[in-house]
Amino acid sequence: MKSVKYLLALVLLVALTVSHAADGLIAVKSPLGAKATMDKFEAVVKDKGLNVFARIDHAAGAAKIGTALRPTEVLIFGNPQGGTPFMECAQSVGIDLPLKALVWEDASSQVWLGYNDPAYLAQRHGVSKCPVVESLRKALAGLAAAAVAP
Repeated sequence: MKSVKYLLALVLLVALTVSHAADGLIAVKSPLGAKATMDKFEAVVKDKGLNVFARIDHAAGAAKIGTALRPTEVLIFGNPQGGTPFMECAQSVGIDLPLKALVWEDASSQVWLGYNDPAYLAQRHGVSKCPVVESLRKALAGLAAAAVAP
């Protein structure tokens, strides 16, 4: 009975923390503010030895044209060790690489960390059986979990 309760609690936790807002987007709730979430995600990415190519603050861009946008940032990151094998399956995957993570605050002040599901990208490029996909999925899930951990 105890293991059933544990399993139910785990299923509820996953249901509450992961939302598929758009095709192929995995979004995880963060208990932190938007900046803190992105700062932590960037630190985790760097700690894992990945390259950070850019950090784009969409809200700052919106402010430059006199428009207000809730916190919205993108981090572009990756490395050839993960991306090259994916592109060996289909070079067109290169349009979706390097990897990206989006942190945003929704209308109810909930902060989210989102990223493209590698399985969705593989399907998009006709290589759903690409062997690197599962390891990329696990790696991204691990990065996201570390970033949203309280």
